[in-house]
Amino acid sequence: MAEPPKYPRRIAYLGTPEMAVAPLRALVEGGYEVVVVITGEDKRRGRRGAATPTPVKAAALELGLNVSHDPADALTSGADLGVVVAFGQILRRPMLEAMPMVNLHFSLLPRWRGAAPVERAILAGDEVTGVCVMAVEEGLDTGGVYARTEVRIDPQSTAAELRSALTDVGARLLVDTLQRGLDAPEPQVGSVTYASKINTDDLHLDWNRAAVDLLRLVRIGGAWTTRTGSRLKVHRAVAHPERTGQGQVGELHGTEVTTGAGTLELAEVQPEGKGPMAAKAWLNGIRPVPGERLGTQMVDR
Repeated sequence: MAEPPKYPRRIAYLGTPEMAVAPLRALVEGGYEVVVVITGEDKRRGRRGAATPTPVKAAALELGLNVSHDPADALTSGADLGVVVAFGQILRRPMLEAMPMVNLHFSLLPRWRGAAPVERAILAGDEVTGVCVMAVEEGLDTGGVYARTEVRIDPQSTAAELRSALTDVGARLLVDTLQRGLDAPEPQVGSVTYASKINTDDLHLDWNRAAVDLLRLVRIGGAWTTRTGSRLKVHRAVAHPERTGQGQVGELHGTEVTTGAGTLELAEVQPEGKGPMAAKAWLNGIRPVPGERLGTQMVDR
């Protein structure tokens, strides 16, 4: 892979979602010349199908930066370093051999290599995570690490909240690392774990599991169960591992659901076809029968 200059000045920035915006702004504010921003294609949203730019593209245009959707344009931009933050596309060997790249990764490598490090850290019950500035190689997040910073995980924080905290820390770490100079990165040491993408099945609330595990699913966003054959999303909840639930797992008792260990108190839910609402308001509307259980009827995914 191409070797980066010790003190790069001209940056090709590759990023797409909201969490890649703060690092881009930090580079500009830090005095780096961002010669091109490579990002994902516009997405059509809403009933009228209006084209909506990625968060990174919107920020780049606001900053007056050149924008492209083709990674190859980084090679002809005159940049001396590519900076990758949640780009969402695989960079092939020919490009990595032609341009040195560093990546801002949202975990303490080699733990949680892959696409969903924030969510996987929460699901695993990790107490600490962090961010790394690393060299980009052809392998999945295998490159040496230039710098890292730890971030504690609040046991109640959502994935969105943790992602925001990591983004702020990572933006500062990225600029600080480039300003100190890119010496030889340190090889990753320790047990490797992989952060595969979260799919819909992963987010299903299996009431046989412990309440603390189910709360972690709620915290990463998109957790769901079923009631009378319709999907019910759970947006906010509180785990009570010390309580002994009544009846069978999945059984509703007020806002509390019996689980395999403890109870999960529902705080905010979203019935299928409706908007989010307080769990108490939802219960007042459905008036569940005694002994009613959630999750006893599956729906098509």
